[in-house]
Parts: sequence; C-alpha cells; structure tokens
Amino acid sequence: MRLRELTQHLAVTELGLGTAGLGNLYRSISDEQARRTVDTAWDGGVRLFDTAPHYGLGLAERRLGDALADRARDEFVVSTKVGRLLVERRPPLPRDTEMFDVPGDLTRVWDATPDGVRRSLESSLDRLGLDHVDIALLHDPDVSGEPDALEKGVAALLALRDEGLVRAVGVGSNDEPTVATAFRRYPIDVAMLAGRRTLLRPEGGRAAFEAAAGRPVLLAGVFASGLLATPRPPTGARVDYRPASQDEHSAALHLAAELAAVGSTLPAAAIAHALAVPSVGSVVLGPSSPQEVEQVLHHHLSGCPVQDWSTFLGARAGS
Repeated sequence: MRLRELTQHLAVTELGLGTAGLGNLYRSISDEQARRTVDTAWDGGVRLFDTAPHYGLGLAERRLGDALADRARDEFVVSTKVGRLLVERRPPLPRDTEMFDVPGDLTRVWDATPDGVRRSLESSLDRLGLDHVDIALLHDPDVSGEPDALEKGVAALLALRDEGLVRAVGVGSNDEPTVATAFRRYPIDVAMLAGRRTLLRPEGGRAAFEAAAGRPVLLAGVFASGLLATPRPPTGARVDYRPASQDEHSAALHLAAELAAVGSTLPAAAIAHALAVPSVGSVVLGPSSPQEVEQVLHHHLSGCPVQDWSTFLGARAGS
C-alpha cells in the first residue's frame, strides 16, 4: 500500500485501521474476531493503527496490542489519544454509559494537565504492550467542559514530544473549529478530523486544511458513521452516530445512483474523495470484522473515475 509522509521521519499507509469497533462500538465482538480483523488489515498492507482509551474503556487498546504483539515494531505506526483517564467506577454499572458494549466497571475522567496526559499515555502503553507510540492526539477537547483543555493538553503533548516519548502530536476531534484552532495556535505535527469531510459534506474540513498550512490531516469518518459504507445504504444506516434522517438517506441513494452511472460506488468514492485532498496523510476506517476489512480494501483498490470532485459534487458544496 502506498505511503504518505506525515513528518520528516514518519510515513503512514494511506489507509489506516480505526479500532473503535474493536472496543465493541454498538455491539460486542469476540477477541478472536478482533484479532482476525487486525490480521486481515495487515495482510492487505495497512500499517497505521489508530486507537484510544475511550474505545471500549481500554478494550480496543488491549486487543490491538495483542494483535500486534508478534509484529516487528518498526513495521507499523500506532496512534492513540490522551485526555480521558480511565478510573474505577464506584459503584460499577452493568454496562458502559457511552456507545460501547462493555462492562461499566470503569469511567472516563477528563484530565489535560501534564500529569494527566502523561498518565494517560503510560496507561495506553501498558494496555498496548508497547514501549512507545508514534502519534498521540488530544482527544475531543471541545467536549471536555474545560475552557482551557486545548491549551493545556497540547502543551503537555508538546513536552512529551520534546522528551522523545512520542514522535508526533496533535489533536483528534470531529469539531472542525477545534482542529483549525490547534493548527493555527500550536506547533503540532498532525491532527485527526472525524466525520466532517464526506461525499455529503464535500467542502467540510476546508478551514482545518487551510489552518494546517501543509501539515497532514488524518481523515476519519469518511463513511459518515455508516451511511456511505455500502453501495446502497440500508434504511437505518447511521450518520454522525445517529440514525440517518429520511432526507439524508434519500440524498445518499441519489448519490449512489450518480456514482453507479460512472462505474463507482459510495464507499469507493468516499475513500477516493478523501485521498484526493493533498494534505490528507491517511484515511482511517473502522471495519470490525475480516469481511468488512476485505470490503474496504476492495473499495480502495477499485478507486473512482471521478477526477473533478468540485464539479461532480458541486450541487452539495456548502452543505
């Protein structure tokens, strides 16, 4: 798989495996399925793996670490996130209160202080079974409830980078103003923008790309949480982690027909559209089964004949 440069000393495959599904997002999967999902991605050439403590209260990190344990460390890139510390919940709940199908014996506590960020990273390394990660991102500072979360968290990450504990640092969020602000104000290396630039939001991400000033952006959520993940989106498909509205579903069906007319599909076009942005370092997708990984790899290899995305998607520009 082709590589794209993130920094002078760090390159990533143009597709990355996101691991929210390995943390039982929406539904439980087995350890074996999680392992086979990573193995299938590896066999397909994927070498960027993105995770976070938030995903399944640490389950995704543990499963990813187990799956990579026998791989040579210099052959893959791991990105994880800081900001949410996992602490014991007293009393425990039967299930997690977020979207993950895991026991509620832990809870997430926001901590963007230098000590909190360091503890978060060290805990992630323990769950992953690694001595370092390549990329550390401040996770969703816009929903932390702390007005200075971005400033504190980025400062803490920059200090860890200067110490050599991580190779590249940045911010990961689905809030475009947060990502743009981080690029404008701080000497971060990279950012992850989730769910903002899709075929149905063709101009999304522009402010972040401009603020990046040539620095790379990892794009996640290009399937719009599921609506664009199949050639013909089913009723009940998700957008932004919620069921799509009738208008959104109809728009996706209309676009699917337009793409079929030029010999492409929604998922293949979604990947190609994202990779067409020069500053995109990688498109991070979240399949949670070997079959879904194989489908993603097929869509990537299929490509899309559309060259002028502005014209093809022009009617949706500004939406």
